[in-house]
Amino acid sequence: MHDESLIKELKRKALEIRKWVVESVYRAGSGHPGGSLSIADILACLYFHEMRHNPKDPKWPDRDRLVLSKGHAAPALYAALALSGYFPVEELKNLRKIGHFLQGHPCMKKVPGVDMSTGSLGQGLSAGVGMALAAKIDGRDYRVFVILGDGEIQEGQIWEAANSASHLGLDNLIAILDRNRLQIDGPTEEIMHDEPLSLRWKAFGWEVVEIDGHDIEEILATFHEIKHNEKPTLIIAHTIKGKGVSFMEGTLSFHGKPPSKEQYLRAMNELEQEERELNG
Repeated sequence: MHDESLIKELKRKALEIRKWVVESVYRAGSGHPGGSLSIADILACLYFHEMRHNPKDPKWPDRDRLVLSKGHAAPALYAALALSGYFPVEELKNLRKIGHFLQGHPCMKKVPGVDMSTGSLGQGLSAGVGMALAAKIDGRDYRVFVILGDGEIQEGQIWEAANSASHLGLDNLIAILDRNRLQIDGPTEEIMHDEPLSLRWKAFGWEVVEIDGHDIEEILATFHEIKHNEKPTLIIAHTIKGKGVSFMEGTLSFHGKPPSKEQYLRAMNELEQEERELNG
């Protein structure tokens, strides 16, 4: 069991991430709110508790790495980085704006704290394999976290990387699958069936655990439990696309569309109400 104050603080961070996702995408007039909102709890746990990192030294050699393979969820990653102190939070208002550095997809050359440029789906796990292998070769003990989309894993390169990871014995590699069951063209199972997911990854030589991707305590407990796994680990995080905003939850319409002014105000009101309830 984790301390209640820690759980509450991480819930606050997840809410802050969600508020900034809505704010930044609305101000940009474009972006991907649905899949950004679904990973907010996971990012809160990673950046504010689990990962070893240093905003004052973004390239610290012994930091844990994070690869957002589903790069279109950049608004959530940017919010986590800004709230961690990598750059001013106010910069989140300049998402996708000319003359500013927060592009539509993460760029490691422009954004402090971004470990891999992503956005072309299917490639992030390969990058993670390379990073985890480098740690082994260099004798360093950092871990590599890769956040995957469940539409993305239809890409063949994902499975080549999965096979390589187990062959190379990369027990320092943790993939987190954002299992919200919706991709740009519809429900994942209608586009290309993925099940039985757990058995498929196990067959590729991975340890697999399934969790509620919005349950902070379960997320933290899982990170603790997998620390001594002797294989690469896949966490299948069951999530809701658009989580936290009632009219976005479980819908395709906000995969890659910003809210209108009326929707923005409604979304922010819902998130602020949740914040008030959390703070008691």
